[in-house]
Amino acid sequence: MASLIPGPKVEGRVVRRVSFNWPNERQRRHIRLGRVGLQQGLSIKRNIERLVVAKISDTPWETELAEWVAKLPERRPKLADDLVKHGLIRSREKSTLAGFIKFYTEQRQDVAPSTKVAWDQGARDLLEHFGKERSIHTITRSDALDFRAWLMAKKKKNGKPRRPATTDKRLRFAVMLFGAMAERELIVKNPFSRVSVAAPIDESRNVFVSRETIYRVLDQAPDAEWRLLICLSRFAGLRVPSEALSLEWRHIDWSRKLITVPSPKTKHHAGGGQREIPLFDVLVEPLLDAHEEAAKGAVYVISKHRSQADSQGGWRSTNVRKPFSDIIKKAGMEPWPKLWHALRASFETELVERTPIQSVAKFMGHSPRVAVTNYLRPLPEHIDQARNLGVEAHQKAHQHNSALPCIQNREDENSRGNNVMHLGAPLCIPTEWAILDSNQ
Repeated sequence: MASLIPGPKVEGRVVRRVSFNWPNERQRRHIRLGRVGLQQGLSIKRNIERLVVAKISDTPWETELAEWVAKLPERRPKLADDLVKHGLIRSREKSTLAGFIKFYTEQRQDVAPSTKVAWDQGARDLLEHFGKERSIHTITRSDALDFRAWLMAKKKKNGKPRRPATTDKRLRFAVMLFGAMAERELIVKNPFSRVSVAAPIDESRNVFVSRETIYRVLDQAPDAEWRLLICLSRFAGLRVPSEALSLEWRHIDWSRKLITVPSPKTKHHAGGGQREIPLFDVLVEPLLDAHEEAAKGAVYVISKHRSQADSQGGWRSTNVRKPFSDIIKKAGMEPWPKLWHALRASFETELVERTPIQSVAKFMGHSPRVAVTNYLRPLPEHIDQARNLGVEAHQKAHQHNSALPCIQNREDENSRGNNVMHLGAPLCIPTEWAILDSNQ
């Protein structure tokens, strides 16, 4: 299929080129190799021949060929460029793992900066395990399974094992990344497809923060702005820091008793840039107190951490977790897991008790499915409520049974043997039937 063609000698060495056939083209294609020895030229010719076969038959490269292609840009950049021009290999920025990660994250302008921060964590693990210069064509299904095992054995900086949920997030990033390679036909198939780890929900981390607890914390807050920040999370369900620190005073509509919540996390979704929530009564006093302390002409409701949020690190630079932990400790309590998320989840759990879930989900800025999966918490009183509900249903069934008129079939003397039903007579209905009817 391919031929090594010698040319004239230059400085004592033969200039060679490789010619090869291409489908539906009459003339053969040529790639100039320059001054190379015969054995080196034959080796390059064989590799080009294998690349042509793989391209035409749409089959993956062998490991040896993939490793040769990965080293080509450094060893023979001119040849690498010529192979790219003929469509036999991809450009360097997409053929190595580090190069594609850089290309993909820069190209995805539809995701929030906080999402890319999470991607960076997954990318670091991939590059640490495989290496920056690893060719994407050499990563196999077996390598993907080895990466999963490596992640599961990896420990945190403090020496403690990683949670399964963290490992699962890293694997999901790998699935997404290599899926994007497959969609662009950079690789034949995704080696990470269906590679995951069971991440059981740790219910001990899904705590409900009661109002009594949060009132004790509010008593230790250093100023009105901190009290408002805590209230916006616990009594309005705002995401901290992104939504609370994006809230401006113009978003508070006192006349309509509504708050327009800007949502940086969901702004890339259709219509997800903001949402309206009620101006809950419990927020009025904290808002007024913060407004009194705010500087003249202040734009943001929470202004102390805005300079950190506007920096290159974005919301990740805002340090609101550590000070909040200190406030909780000052109140004589231990900080609970998922500090700010727990407040938001606790508010939604309360709200759904008296408001339809479709409205609650809209106030919170997510779907009802996400609410049930990630936010709603079972409360101790739910057990008593369920138990009492069963007792009430049973009592109601008995009352319903005793109130029913009993109707029996009697033989009417005038009907001459025909059975007729007298409406004034009692009808005996078994109790268990009534109970079943009441539960339908």
